Amino acid sequence: MQTQVTFRHLKSRPELHEAAIELASRFEKFHDGITSTQVEFIAESESTVEFKVHVHGNILVVKDSSDDFTKSINEASDKMIRLLKKSREKLAGL
Repeated sequence: MQTQVTFRHLKSRPELHEAAIELASRFEKFHDGITSTQVEFIAESESTVEFKVHVHGNILVVKDSSDDFTKSINEASDKMIRLLKKSREKLAGL
């Protein structure tokens, strides 16, 4: 699985980059059809983190905003894990 990390409106921060790579690699435990993951850190009025995960030709998108990037990335990864589980269950039911 490929993981791409992008920082918008802020300089790259190694601790955030490493956290994004680590969390994205955990996604593979919840769905085996992941081909790539994109993580965006966006600094605007709030600290926003967006995950885009490519699974079996579909793109699952989750976004979370808060006052801190660490909080945002953890919340967004939790949302993505729930979405991946739901997607896996949906495929198993077909």
